[in-house]
Amino acid sequence: MEIRVEGLCKSYGGKAVLTNLTAVFRPGITCAAAPSGTGKTTLLRLLLGLERPDAGSIRGAGCRWAAVFQEDRLLEDLSAAGNLRFALGEVPGEAGALLARLGLDLSDPQPVRAWSGGMKRRLALARALLAPAEALALDEPFTGLDGENRARCLELIRERGRGKPVLLATHDLTGLEDAPVVRLGGG
Repeated sequence: MEIRVEGLCKSYGGKAVLTNLTAVFRPGITCAAAPSGTGKTTLLRLLLGLERPDAGSIRGAGCRWAAVFQEDRLLEDLSAAGNLRFALGEVPGEAGALLARLGLDLSDPQPVRAWSGGMKRRLALARALLAPAEALALDEPFTGLDGENRARCLELIRERGRGKPVLLATHDLTGLEDAPVVRLGGG
């Protein structure tokens, strides 16, 4: 499966954010690399169908997506298991092992509001990686993570994203030097 964008344009209030972007996203990680404010999140929102382009076309994006947004979008009063259950309908059998690899405990009963920012970020990523999806959209998935946790997360993204288009928006390509890069804006 591949996703193609051709001549993609998007403006907000007369300010162009994406101008004539053409790219192909094949299985594996592709990085959308650019400084903040230059269209990474906009591209993901267009692919996810949350926004409409002003011009251009997107083909192949009508598949089932899982996403990590810039905000963790967790239910703060629920535990890790409660957040997974809410988003996925049930807690997948492999959830405990996946969370353990991220240094999290599925059986921890405390609400995620008591967790650190990095723990919340890892749970948000785990939720997306456990979702049944044909493609992944990851918007700055390593925000707030130290080098060790970033490496763990990247390893799981590579494993769980195998055979799927994975668009990873970032301004830091550390550990992603082998991934194709779509440069946006001034990046």
